[in-house]
Amino acid sequence: MKNNTSYSKVIAGTMTWGNWGKKLSVGEGAKLIGHCLDQGITTFDHADIYGDYNNELFFGNAFASSNIGRDKIQLISKCGIQMVCDERKNRVKHYNYSKDYIIWSVEQSLKNLKTDYLDMLLLHRPSPLMRPEEIGEAVLQLKKEGKILDFGVSNFTPSQIGLLETTVEVQSNQLEFSLTANEAMNNGAWDDCIVHKRMAMAWSPLGSYYRDKNKRTKRIKKVLKQLKKKYQVNASQLLLAWTFAHPAGIHPVVGTTNPKRLTDAMNALNIDLGMEDWFLLLEASMGEDVP
Repeated sequence: MKNNTSYSKVIAGTMTWGNWGKKLSVGEGAKLIGHCLDQGITTFDHADIYGDYNNELFFGNAFASSNIGRDKIQLISKCGIQMVCDERKNRVKHYNYSKDYIIWSVEQSLKNLKTDYLDMLLLHRPSPLMRPEEIGEAVLQLKKEGKILDFGVSNFTPSQIGLLETTVEVQSNQLEFSLTANEAMNNGAWDDCIVHKRMAMAWSPLGSYYRDKNKRTKRIKKVLKQLKKKYQVNASQLLLAWTFAHPAGIHPVVGTTNPKRLTDAMNALNIDLGMEDWFLLLEASMGEDVP
């Protein structure tokens, strides 16, 4: 695998840049890419389905207009989910991991992103019908042709990764992980990344803190109020610092299009969150002492 340091510690998630969110113009997209690079955020996370299969094309156009060299960024994309939408005449949402489809999907992503290669391809979600030999053949062919450099998965369990590794090395796993959705540190997923030296990535790293108003988020807010004064940072930065502290070396995928929040996310790397403060936040999330 490319060394994990090839990818920026904070990854820019592009899901809400286009039709599924802010609907940025090509010019706005190019400016945001430039801002990310100025902050040291060089890795951009995509999926073919984002924006109803239109987001990669938007990003490709924005990147092309930015005049930034391809060697200055890393592109991650995902394939496999088959949505029911105007772009795909599917009768039911499902997953397709046939050899032909994986190869076709990557080639579509390359065309839309206006690039010759993906730094990393991820299988978006596990399918009960996965055939590891077919997936392995597709991945090895794509690597041989230089169309992908690294291969990983998203939302996979360690046993599902083990199934794939009967035919091909799995170099990363991207999972939901945050203070309010922390199952990955208890179900073996992050342990698996540590043991097998997989790159660990977390989607939705701020969790439900801003989305939900309930007893849990009230408890967390109370602790964060104290810690914000202690560390002189904001709540989002502390939530990211909590994730950074995990031994798996997690790369959060930050989905904001707000330039200041992207800058704040990178500055969160400078927070040396104390062990007891880390557990204070965990206790607030759990609503009880650790066992």
